[in-house]
Amino acid sequence: MRAYESFEQIEADLKRLSLEKQIGLEELKLVKSDFQDSLKPLSILASVAKFASKYGVLVLLKKMFK
Repeated sequence: MRAYESFEQIEADLKRLSLEKQIGLEELKLVKSDFQDSLKPLSILASVAKFASKYGVLVLLKKMFK
């Protein structure tokens, strides 16, 4: 535990901690927003289409070389 010598030191630490808390909350909001965007149906369909196209190209290449 830190020993404070003045009220100014206490106030500075409280302000710093408050700012750190606000930064943490904003970061959580960003993560939540990114997570919600990744769950949208269009995003899921785009991921499935991307996977299907890669798989289709691999199958096509496999058939060409057999």
